[in-house]
Formats: sequence, structure tokens, C-alpha cells
Amino acid sequence: MEEENKEQKDVNEVPVAPEVDELAKLKLEVADWKDKYVRLFADFDNVRKRHVREREDLIKYAHEEVIIELLGFFEDFERSLDAAKKAEAGSDVIVKGLEMVMKRMQDLLKKYDVSEIEALGKKFDHAQHEALMAVESNDHEDGTVLEVFQKGYMLGPRVVRAVKVKVSKKA
Repeated sequence: MEEENKEQKDVNEVPVAPEVDELAKLKLEVADWKDKYVRLFADFDNVRKRHVREREDLIKYAHEEVIIELLGFFEDFERSLDAAKKAEAGSDVIVKGLEMVMKRMQDLLKKYDVSEIEALGKKFDHAQHEALMAVESNDHEDGTVLEVFQKGYMLGPRVVRAVKVKVSKKA
């Protein structure tokens, strides 16, 4: 009977703590590895998305320098067209031809998402405007663009050339 009691005690007193401790450790380790995996995957996904965005921007703005150079020719051509319109009446054919070329140039700029920045009469914005002069004026609100010296342009949402302006200031 003592042997039966002893065997029952042995069965009841089986040390389960080491196995439970080992299982708990393994569960913690698995949770730790899972956390590291999730974070690594999120980092990788963010890097991939940033790479895609940067590549799209590179493609979108690869022609930016050429467009900036083209803007000078465009404005010279615009001035030539204005001068031809003011010339003698016999130059109607020339004006018509210049207007056609001007239209094609405008369409080309529009195709590449180039737009002129509107400035005259607007509030001065240092991100889009470059103030060359400030004139005291009681007729206009402080910081109002009074005159445009050189047009500015945007390539999509990016300013490629700021508008050069004269701005009002309070007396």
C-alpha cells in the first residue's frame, strides 16, 4: 500500500514546470521573431513604395532642365509676336504664322504639364514669387503683387522658375 501511495505521489508530483517554462520561452521567442518579421516587412514595403515614388518623379521631371531652357525661347517668341502685331499692316501673314507656331509651343508646354504662375494682383508668396522691388502704396494691401517683370512657371506641382515681381508695402 505504501508502494501504491508512493507511485501515486510520483505521478502527482511529476515536474511540469520545466516543460511549461520551455514552452513559454519558445512562445516568447516566436512572438519576438514574428514582431521582427512584421517590422522588417513594413520597412521593406516602405522602401519599395519610396523607390517607386522616386522613380516616377525622376521620369516625370527628367525633362525639367530642357523645359526651363525652352521657356526663355518661348518668351522671346512671345515678344516677337507682339512686335509683329504692332508692325505695319502688311505683316498679317507673318503674324498669322507666328500665332500658329506660338499655339504649337503652348500645346507642347501644356502636354508636359507646364503652366504659368498667375501673380498680378495676388498676395505675395515666397514659394512662387521673387520680389525685386517693394513700393509703398496706400491703394493696395501689404504684400500685393503690383507688376510682373518676368513670368514664372510650374512643372506639375513644382516651381521651375519663380515670378519676378514688384510688391506693395504699407507706407
